[in-house]
Amino acid sequence: MDYPLTLNTLLERAGKFFGKIEVVSLRPDKSLHRYTYADFYRRARALAAALQHAGLQRGDRVATLMWNHWAHLETYFGVPAAGGVVHTLNLRLHQNDLSFIVQDAGDRFLIVDDVLLPLYEKFRDRVNFERVFVVPFEGPCVPAGYENYEDLLARAPERFEYPQLDENEAAAMCYTSGTTGKPKGVVYSHRAIVLHSLGTGMASAFGTTQRDVLLPVVPMFHVNAWGLPYTCVMLGVKQVFAGPHFDAESLLDLFERERVTFSAGVPTIWMNLLDALEKEPLRWKLVPDLRMIVGGAAAPEAMIRRFDALGIQVIHSWGMTEMTPAGTMARLKSYMEEWPEEQRYAVRARQGLPCPFVEIRAMNEAGEVPWDTHTMGELHVRGPWIAASYHNLPDERDRWTNDGWFRTGDIVTIDPEGYIKIVDRAKDLIKSGGEWISSVDLENALMGHPAVKEAAVISVPHPKWQERPLAAVVLRDGAAPAVEELRAFLANKFSKWQLPDAIVFVPEIPRTSTGKFRKSALRRQFANWKWDS
Repeated sequence: MDYPLTLNTLLERAGKFFGKIEVVSLRPDKSLHRYTYADFYRRARALAAALQHAGLQRGDRVATLMWNHWAHLETYFGVPAAGGVVHTLNLRLHQNDLSFIVQDAGDRFLIVDDVLLPLYEKFRDRVNFERVFVVPFEGPCVPAGYENYEDLLARAPERFEYPQLDENEAAAMCYTSGTTGKPKGVVYSHRAIVLHSLGTGMASAFGTTQRDVLLPVVPMFHVNAWGLPYTCVMLGVKQVFAGPHFDAESLLDLFERERVTFSAGVPTIWMNLLDALEKEPLRWKLVPDLRMIVGGAAAPEAMIRRFDALGIQVIHSWGMTEMTPAGTMARLKSYMEEWPEEQRYAVRARQGLPCPFVEIRAMNEAGEVPWDTHTMGELHVRGPWIAASYHNLPDERDRWTNDGWFRTGDIVTIDPEGYIKIVDRAKDLIKSGGEWISSVDLENALMGHPAVKEAAVISVPHPKWQERPLAAVVLRDGAAPAVEELRAFLANKFSKWQLPDAIVFVPEIPRTSTGKFRKSALRRQFANWKWDS
């Protein structure tokens, strides 16, 4: 049958079959908000009806400036159900970026948490929202001059009918982090999100089942929390949201209290949780075989091993804003379970196999590279949930090849089994004396040293070798290793010419709004580094 793949189908499914399943949210004061999918279904439809009554037209953008919680989940489905497009704003961006993004997207309405109104006020005069609805997240009242989100839902017409949507219509949008140039808008169709939910929900991907309890540590403003809320609504999974609380202790308390089985986030979050668990191994009673998806940056093998020792499974994943976002999952094939331990960990530390419907290839100057584990090339991808262009940038086509592939900008190798390993971002590779050095490999190896908490490696201009690697290292509390100790530790895994010529100890490493290392800031900081003659 010619059956449209729209989010309305997922919303109706949740309302019909999973009405008793809970959605739990941690408020700013750490009290819990609980309701069921039946409540979510009713309120998401009320939001759709209310927005239509407010004049929302097909394709209108509704921006959200919100933490992870129940009302944000309602916008994920209520806005598209009305024919609109939910546009999640990254609350960690500078107000200049936020005002640019709002204007570029053409957002008509805003739904904002009461606790984030001070951030909105910083760029309010530079945007033109027609109406602003405030979610009473911290308390029951909202400031004068704003409309209450709860009143909006209470005034919704009782009768609501879904518009007849085409599956290729826009449902959501998100902007890239803008680490180079202005942020770029990526629009997700209903079809892309539904297919992404089906693909990532498979056992060989996230492996989500109705019996899971999800706590997405990845923010809902970042690539739709990696699509997990959509997948979990489709499958009827209990969802637990941490609100504004992403410190290790708050998360672990929530993990224990709600019996969380499944989570997802960037490595920096997991490193903080790991440190807390190892300091007090008997304090928290987590669910056995808890699994964590790690993405956004490479997961060090040492981190995977440390979590394994605690009985927590780490699954390495990779994706991009332009990919809705999932691209690969590092799960072992059945016969690999019999491989020696070192080989198994080597596979799990790679970014993994492509998800169903995602095609991959790696290209260099000579053409498509062989799958030999060694030859490097830029990763290209294509598939039904990968963007075909950027919003408002019809002439910016350099990221897409003439034969229809998206250029990721990641330099990879592919092994004979089809597992990709990201060697580096193209701009972060270090070329020394005509040879390439991977900053990612050096970083992951350094973070395997017991004294190292974090490490970022950058290229610094060199008078003889063109570029040489410099490592910026954050030490664990109380640790004081010598530079030569760290170099000796690396020497077991790398040739001498690949080792950093300089290792500097820093109090912290600059980060992007999504938790990745901001290497551009480090390169500026050490641009005038003087090498020993």
